[in-house]
Amino acid sequence: MYEEFPKTKAQRCWMHKTGNVLNCLPKSAQQKAKDKIHQIWMAETKDEADKAFDLFIDTYEAKYPKAAICLQKDRDELLNFYDFPAEHWQSIRTTNPIESAFGTIRHRTKRSKGCLDRDGMLHMIFKLGMCAEKNWNRIRGYKTIEKVIREVKFKDGEEIKQAA
Repeated sequence: MYEEFPKTKAQRCWMHKTGNVLNCLPKSAQQKAKDKIHQIWMAETKDEADKAFDLFIDTYEAKYPKAAICLQKDRDELLNFYDFPAEHWQSIRTTNPIESAFGTIRHRTKRSKGCLDRDGMLHMIFKLGMCAEKNWNRIRGYKTIEKVIREVKFKDGEEIKQAA
């Protein structure tokens, strides 16, 4: 992807990262850690998120280094969403919308392996996609996608106005 689109910013999924970090902690510490992780991605600004991030690392690094390393290694990619319109944050912080849309397709294709030829499988996937599409919601802030494509800069979800 980076070869074709070198300016692309990757955004890591907060839901999956949270699960991975919590797996590095004992059950007794997981709820507090989860709350601290939520404070990071729920922060209004990247500066607030950085402070919450540092607090998490400071709190858990000594006692649970694997959890701290797991979160720290993807720091930049976890916070990239602050460089996009605030309306898009909900959609780009997690991969759940993509995964749930293809969950039905994945479920059906696993069970019908070997039963259909290539064309039959493609037809079934297409029909399942059409059914799933009926439940899709329009992306929030879809009108600002054009600005993202034109590489308009955003900071903390707000457009940076260029001085004239």
